[in-house]
Amino acid sequence: MSEVYAARRTRLREYCNAGGSAAALVSRPANVRYLAGAAPHGAVLLLGKTEDLLVCGPSADRPSQERPDEALRVQTLPGAAGGDPAVAAADLAQGQGADSLAVEEHHLTVARHRALGSVAPRLRLAGLGGAVEQLRVVKDEEEISCMRIGAEIADQALGELLESILVGRTERHLALELERRLVDHGADGPAFPTSVATGPNAGRPGHRPTDRRVEEGDFLSVCLGATYRGYRCEIGRTFVIGTAPADWQIELYDLVFAAQRAGRESLVPGAACRDVDRAARQVLDSAGYTEGLTALTGHGVGLEIDEDPQLSPAAMGKLDACVPVTVEPGVHLPGRGGVRIDDTLVVRPEADGGPELLTITTKELLAL
Repeated sequence: MSEVYAARRTRLREYCNAGGSAAALVSRPANVRYLAGAAPHGAVLLLGKTEDLLVCGPSADRPSQERPDEALRVQTLPGAAGGDPAVAAADLAQGQGADSLAVEEHHLTVARHRALGSVAPRLRLAGLGGAVEQLRVVKDEEEISCMRIGAEIADQALGELLESILVGRTERHLALELERRLVDHGADGPAFPTSVATGPNAGRPGHRPTDRRVEEGDFLSVCLGATYRGYRCEIGRTFVIGTAPADWQIELYDLVFAAQRAGRESLVPGAACRDVDRAARQVLDSAGYTEGLTALTGHGVGLEIDEDPQLSPAAMGKLDACVPVTVEPGVHLPGRGGVRIDDTLVVRPEADGGPELLTITTKELLAL
């Protein structure tokens, strides 16, 4: 993998040089991980004029499953306090003879930005913008493989839960059990806080589990994800508890399923991000569910659970091949509940079979 990380750093260096910066300071953890292979707590990456360095605080001595690119020199700051790795990196950049330093202004605090200027007054600080985030949008096959394994773990954890007795258990208990199962099956941990929603809570975006107990006839919506080797995935499903679903539940589920399918089928290289959102949203709009829909139909996913591109009405840009995204439309009816269906897919050309579905748990409306 060393050559992969080196190639990523080379692409970023070319971007910085084109913008007039001889060096760059990367401080956002996911971006450090992408370029260096690991992101020890508080570490920053310096793309220097003469040498690249991973600058770490003393906490980097703690054991970690991740190991940085062996081609990078790691510099650990001494002492209990250790100082600020970003400030130390700016000093090193100035010592290498750089006259400008591109920084991730969207990640640095004002105080930290001032400290950089204070320790290296001869450096001109420039904005790096979202350059690394844009490099991260298109994944290589090794990254996709990690996400595929994470999706398999999430599918397995969800499948096991569905085979257990659910009536009488609380949302909070079920969420904790799912997260335990993720780790048991080899995940680094959950990709985000697991959401389990029952009855009137079902289908509510971003629902935090409560002590409400599962009851017969409830909709049960679950949204979870696994992290594997730093890469994340997401899956959401909705079920009915205990009895055959009511007519209104079948109608609502079929509608959301149709919207999700329309979004999935729109995932082709070159498709406008807003058109994917429109494909799913129109299905729900035509049935009268214009009000209360989520702000977006999906989003990119990778080292973070919410990355570019955004699949929303105002989204700019087009999809490329090898971009993993979620498609997750939903409808929530206040006081009654609702449906959410969520998959992680990879955009692929038709010649390669079209979008690759990573999360494969059935989307049939099951009565559990």
